Amino acid sequence: MKSVTVIGASLAGLYAARALRAQGYDGRLTIVGAEPHRPYDRPPLSKEFLTAPATTDDPDQDPATQPALALTDTEELAELDADWLLGTRATGLDTRLRTVHLDTGRALATDGVVLATGATPRRLPGPAPVGSHTLRTVDDARALRADLTRGGPAQVVVIGGGFIGAEVAASCSALGHRVTVVEAAPLPLVPQLGHTMAELCSRLHGDHGVRLLTGTGVRQLHVGGDDGRVAAVELSDGRLLPADVVVTGIGVRPHTDWLEGSGLPLGDGVRCDAGCVTPIPTIVAAGDVAHVAGARAEHWTSATEQAGTAVHNLLAGRTVRTPHTVPYFWSDQYGVRIQFAGRRAPGDVPRIVEGSPDDRSFLARYERDGRTTAVLALNRPRPFMRLRRELARAQQPAATG
Repeated sequence: MKSVTVIGASLAGLYAARALRAQGYDGRLTIVGAEPHRPYDRPPLSKEFLTAPATTDDPDQDPATQPALALTDTEELAELDADWLLGTRATGLDTRLRTVHLDTGRALATDGVVLATGATPRRLPGPAPVGSHTLRTVDDARALRADLTRGGPAQVVVIGGGFIGAEVAASCSALGHRVTVVEAAPLPLVPQLGHTMAELCSRLHGDHGVRLLTGTGVRQLHVGGDDGRVAAVELSDGRLLPADVVVTGIGVRPHTDWLEGSGLPLGDGVRCDAGCVTPIPTIVAAGDVAHVAGARAEHWTSATEQAGTAVHNLLAGRTVRTPHTVPYFWSDQYGVRIQFAGRRAPGDVPRIVEGSPDDRSFLARYERDGRTTAVLALNRPRPFMRLRRELARAQQPAATG
């Protein structure tokens, strides 16, 4: 394999490039990124980057190089020895001719392809008025931050009570805004945490004066005045919520539109085997776009681990490695770090083994048939990491002699 093209210059793409070089690949490496920025870290966008003063922006500096976001530096970029095509979109993939088509009109011939195009936010139907936002990119975060810092306290409505929505709500509250979170489900985060633990975590909103409305969706956004700016959010039950700023966080969809007609199996992402390999062994996928062995994970740790596995199998020409890692994610909300690891299934029973929900600081095990399937912690990082390691050891395949 003399040439590899990585499509996507975010977390999974960067880690794939690192893994290629670390595993001895010394051929031509091309990295195509739709954004004009260097690879950067997305989790801070809803937290410390959003709450930082807008005056810290230097119009001549790539925001992706700011300390809170930077994933790489000039020295590492030189060591990777890659051809970076930033601000360039892939528009098609010819699997027969092994060619990637770009929006510049260029066609890249390549021996191997790593698909790491990530995902795009789901949006409400209809046009987006001024003052309504989604949050996925650093440019999204800069636009939202500008809206949040343009005047005094504002009425902010966050649509969606998942991790991104909760983090944005916490940041807006910290900035002094009046915040309402609208969640269509009866309770946020139930699929991830189960009802009991989700209810405990949802109390964080009320602790900090954030209003949480559950069991109702959004019908439409209303515009006020001649400037086209959002003025209110109409809920599905007819209620109107005044709004100066609206943030929609109702999930994402994997960015696979450009792969239609490629012959690759698509469906909630690029479908791969357990080693992140597609039916064409010279094409692998990692990160939010990868549907691996029947599931798709949208977490930082998954993206980094999948990238290494995908590259190993790409260079081998077949699936020779599959990950044996424990799923893990975290979220920072209202000064509380929520950490979760494992595979919780419906019916698993959570049991608090340390701390107290009243203090918003506890450690819980999820149990099934006498064994631990997952762990959850609020502000208990050290004991959490110990239990996470125990889960990882329990999941490792038994040694054979």
